[in-house]
Amino acid sequence: MFWLKQIVIGDGERGLLYRNRRFERVLPAGVYRIFDPRNRVTVNVHNLAKPEYVGADADVLMAQMDGPLAECFIVADIGTSQVGLVLKNGKLEDVLAPGTRKLYWRGLVPVEVQAVSLADSLEVDARVAGRLRQLGLLGKVAVTVDVPVESAGLLFVDSKLLRTLVPGAYAFWNFQKNVAAEVIELRVQSLEVSGQELLTRDKVSLRVNLAASLRVTDPVAARTKVAKYGDYLYRELQYGLRKAVSDKTLDELLGDKASLDADIFAYVRGRVSELGLEVLGVGVKDVILPGEMKTILNSVVQAEKAAQANVIRRREESNATRSLLNTARLIEESPTLMRLKELEALEKVTEKIDKLTVFGGLDGVLNQLVSLK
Repeated sequence: MFWLKQIVIGDGERGLLYRNRRFERVLPAGVYRIFDPRNRVTVNVHNLAKPEYVGADADVLMAQMDGPLAECFIVADIGTSQVGLVLKNGKLEDVLAPGTRKLYWRGLVPVEVQAVSLADSLEVDARVAGRLRQLGLLGKVAVTVDVPVESAGLLFVDSKLLRTLVPGAYAFWNFQKNVAAEVIELRVQSLEVSGQELLTRDKVSLRVNLAASLRVTDPVAARTKVAKYGDYLYRELQYGLRKAVSDKTLDELLGDKASLDADIFAYVRGRVSELGLEVLGVGVKDVILPGEMKTILNSVVQAEKAAQANVIRRREESNATRSLLNTARLIEESPTLMRLKELEALEKVTEKIDKLTVFGGLDGVLNQLVSLK
């Protein structure tokens, strides 16, 4: 007959029958013929392989859970201070935000909803976090923090420091409260202050490059007592460098750079000791002079070296003259020594002669070359 509607519900399906747009009953699997001469009956068929109920009348159905609907649905009613974990076939598959109400079909896929309190702790259990990371849901419902070795993590909840995190991987529920985390490096760090234009005590302009090494000893103090400890230390290094250079002349700076490093180190260490920072060392890398000052210093150095060379030259000449005088005295006192010197002179002369003809013997040659008094 035209007034009968035939409805077929499969094994993995359920039907919700509505008459005059009002819910009437649930249709399990089977074939149904419904008398509907005025076309007032509608049936919505739902696939149980997807147990989440997506109808717009979920709240209406929840209000009627005292009846037969309780056998067909699971109600997930999550409190405002709870998080819901949805398990399907014993495996975590979804997370429900606080205050969520949702329906799940019973039957084909076993569904379990576990409520986790946020009042006790915001930290996500490691196994739950691992599963959510696998599903790609962890970043949507939690704040993740990875604290490397030689680092410390600071957890802030509603802008208040809650705890310090040791190295490891963490996740915290990001519901209702503002959760943030920062990682503080505890290893030794380097900081450079470059291109500082300064004046010495004798009004000489120069440019100085400075390097420092530091580490954080108290991450809580370094984060809470100063906005950016790196910027603060940079400025203190600038002030310490300016003060140390202005107290010295150019000659003192160039002659003893170690004292300059010590002055800057003492100044900066006293300024940052209460901020959880430790300055391990400070060193001036370069002292760059203007072009005209370089020329003047080069002239001074050149003059000093020339004067030193003249002094050395005169000292050596005096030594040589003194040595000749001593030799002359010895020759005057010893004829044999005189004879040996004559032979040495003759040897030097003969070294440069290719052929030598001797007449009258060696005595005749010597008599002709040297006249002795």
